[in-house]
Amino acid sequence: MIKKEQQKEKALDYVRIALGTGLMAVAANLFYTPSNMVPGGFTGLAILLQEITKGVVDGGIPVWLGNVIFNVPLIVLAIIIRGWFFMRRTFIAAVLFTGWLYVIPEVGPVPENLFLTSVIGGAVIGVGLGLVFLGKATTGGTDTVAALIQHFFPHLKTSSIFPLLDAVVIALSAWIFGLESSLYAVVSVVLSSIVADRVIAGFKNSVMAFIISEKQERIAQRVMTELERGVTRISAKGAYTDAERPMLLCAVSPKEASVVKEIVSEEDPTAFFILTDASEIRGDGFLRFSKEEL
Repeated sequence: MIKKEQQKEKALDYVRIALGTGLMAVAANLFYTPSNMVPGGFTGLAILLQEITKGVVDGGIPVWLGNVIFNVPLIVLAIIIRGWFFMRRTFIAAVLFTGWLYVIPEVGPVPENLFLTSVIGGAVIGVGLGLVFLGKATTGGTDTVAALIQHFFPHLKTSSIFPLLDAVVIALSAWIFGLESSLYAVVSVVLSSIVADRVIAGFKNSVMAFIISEKQERIAQRVMTELERGVTRISAKGAYTDAERPMLLCAVSPKEASVVKEIVSEEDPTAFFILTDASEIRGDGFLRFSKEEL
């Protein structure tokens, strides 16, 4: 049963990667490239390469080919350093992303409106990024660069490296496309990051309930029976009264949170009740760990 669930989760991961890379390619080819706007990362470098080579190659080097040129040496290096197990999903995502870039035409619906390009493009690429991250992968590029830098300098956080790398790419775009375009690119990168975080939270968000009540036995029994969720009793002591008052801990889905509130309200309206978001919960009834995790 567990193996079947893991296989289902693995298949869903690859569906997310395929959809996410497709959306990222839509943002790149339909919004950023026609508007001469750089979204950061290797996609941004590929757009810059296309512009620089227009005088050498008719139309410049295509974005999909630029993505290959920048990504292939990096991914090979990452596989050598980190191993195939660590990089296999990123390799698949990079191949899919390149394929989408090749298939989707570089014709944008709003090529002359930088504000709409930055907002819509940022939102679309943010959803795509979120889906790819949910699939436990990246599309290579600056994500892989950051991972390699952290490998050699463990004290550095990838969350601190990403903005620096994107800033370098956007700075280059200011030199080639102008300051206005690069400023809108900053807006787009920030928006895409926010949207990606919200996509990830929306899929994985769970809720933790902490309950201190005189009727804790009855509350625990109802939660276990009506929701079929486990409940943990934690020893707690009041700092003011120094009295022992066991606390109930329960992890539930957002939809089940309202049921827990109703149970506590019915059994003990005076209970001390804390409900808080949990970005990720793993274990029976939630996500499971597997060897496929990166």
